[in-house]
Amino acid sequence: MESTVEALSAAYDEFVAAAAAALEAKEQSGGQKTPVTDAALEAFKQRWELFRVACDQAEEFVESMKQRIGSECLVDEATGAAPSKAGRPATAPGIPPISAVRLEQMSKAVRWLVIELQNGSGVGAAAAAAAHPHVSAPFDARFSDDAGQ
Repeated sequence: MESTVEALSAAYDEFVAAAAAALEAKEQSGGQKTPVTDAALEAFKQRWELFRVACDQAEEFVESMKQRIGSECLVDEATGAAPSKAGRPATAPGIPPISAVRLEQMSKAVRWLVIELQNGSGVGAAAAAAAHPHVSAPFDARFSDDAGQ
């Protein structure tokens, strides 16, 4: 994380320096277009692009951390490993915790179905499910636990 922050900070500093150099070149040329102003503007454009890339990388890092933390919290809640809050049990009464392996299987099944739907191969199944919402199909027939439910 520290390297991401340092890279973003360095890219920002270079971007600001290039902006200042472009403004200074324009001022020195009296607002006229010269090779010096063109070079300063090109350097500014390059630094802008590098700064945007650094911002995108930082955003990707933050998103990956959010997903990782969310996944860990979900697994903790589902497996009953999460600490109880204010005297409440970690899981609701009557609902047994899900094993981490089972949760991972279900998560993979959902991702697989999302990919299929995005690629258009699941359109018929989605339309059938929408047309007949009262039919209770198993979550995913690939898992024996779901087939009997």
